[in-house]
Amino acid sequence: MSGGGLLVAGTTSDAGKSVVTAGICRWLVRQGVKVAPFKAQNMSLNSFVTREGAEIGRAQAMQAQACRVEPTALMNPVLLKPGGERSSQVVLLGRPVGEMSARGYHGGRQQQLLGTVLDCLEQLRGTYDAVICEGAGSPAEINLRRTDIVNMGIARGAGLPVLVVGDIDRGGVFASFFGTVALLSPEDQNLVAGFLVNKFRGDVSLLEPGLDMLNGLTGRRTYGVLPFRHGLGIDEEDGLRVSLRGTVRESAVAAPVGEDVLRVAVCAVPLMSNFTDVDALAAEPGVVVRFVDRPEELADADLVVVPGTRGTVRALQWLRERGLADALARRAAEGRPVLGICGGFQVLGEHIEDDVESRRGHVDGLGVLPVRVRFADDKTLARPEGEALGEPVEGYEIHHGVADVLGGEPFLDGCRVGQTWGTHWHGSLESDGFRRAFLREVARAAGRRFVPAPDTSFAALREEQLDRLGDLIEQHADTDALWRLIESGAPQGLPFIPPGAPA
Repeated sequence: MSGGGLLVAGTTSDAGKSVVTAGICRWLVRQGVKVAPFKAQNMSLNSFVTREGAEIGRAQAMQAQACRVEPTALMNPVLLKPGGERSSQVVLLGRPVGEMSARGYHGGRQQQLLGTVLDCLEQLRGTYDAVICEGAGSPAEINLRRTDIVNMGIARGAGLPVLVVGDIDRGGVFASFFGTVALLSPEDQNLVAGFLVNKFRGDVSLLEPGLDMLNGLTGRRTYGVLPFRHGLGIDEEDGLRVSLRGTVRESAVAAPVGEDVLRVAVCAVPLMSNFTDVDALAAEPGVVVRFVDRPEELADADLVVVPGTRGTVRALQWLRERGLADALARRAAEGRPVLGICGGFQVLGEHIEDDVESRRGHVDGLGVLPVRVRFADDKTLARPEGEALGEPVEGYEIHHGVADVLGGEPFLDGCRVGQTWGTHWHGSLESDGFRRAFLREVARAAGRRFVPAPDTSFAALREEQLDRLGDLIEQHADTDALWRLIESGAPQGLPFIPPGAPA
């Protein structure tokens, strides 16, 4: 018998689907329910490598952590990694299967994948008591409904009830709820059980008359009103954000342990991928992380990070056009700390041979590390472990570039020259001992009296964050009604809302 299920849809992108899904998962697992996350199709440059070597969206990996289970390719069977305005790399069941234009994907390929994603969902439902699915964008994107495999397509194919999340902080949440349902076909409307209000500020009693009116207009109830809380975003799909603490441009910072703070500038390169690598730095008391795009913003930085990117050659050109390339080269020559991760590591090398990603052939790098990079057709997907600075380190690799390291001191899979460091390893800074040792090196080179906190545990902060999401659901949603919905399946007999119904 298949386990229960729920599709968490949203009135818009960034309505809070990812965090609500994670919150429901954590609430359920605390009740003793064996639960798994699922997202049929994810579009994101933030990805993760599972233990079996499959690439999936980082949001689904964090949702799996909320469920206290290992992430697998079944939880995100289709991952789209944008490579430009109109094309993406298609990753199917954890492995890249080629580049495709948006028109080509929506013109036929997407619909062909419906059977695959339904099979993956059915496998999960056969193993777990419940599977909480996350939608994408809005289910009311009626121009894409014919080929939809992530919203109402998967809900109808698997008989899932749908909970629609709306971000009231943006305004217009009642119109968004009503309009979302009104635009759906009667068959799709029958699957929409109700609504969940996200990011509410103020007195809930002032909202209740509107919720009653919404119920009268749609025949659908509201399952909860979640209050606004800072710092609750788990690994973002496509936003510039420091997830554990902070805002889009600059992280918040707890008081330093030593006398000084440490300032980290992250170059906001095009097609930036896995910028969540710097979350572990932002979690350290006394470390300020900001994303920058001008050379003058590097002047007061104690550490500059060049992050991963889906377009290494494009990022290199962007760094040169903005004057950041010269600023990075000067920093390296002066012995001021620079860290390149994955694509950021590649741009710091001598040259790149790219007939795969940009197809630009030979391109000169910044020349600050003795590394030559050749792009291979096959993608490296790995979960390496090692040691650096006398500390154990774990990470994960996702790259086409193969680095030939010709000198310098060994550093993970890359090298170090002076205070310039390069590696393909994502996630290495989540290893607490290594992160502290690295920050001590940076502080010494920068002349800062900065001392890493001796007890910061990134894993513990993640768990605390996921528990806060579970608390939101437990304290502010009708969990009894929510469980009945998950357990019993799709609602039936709800009234049809014709387009243009009176408000």
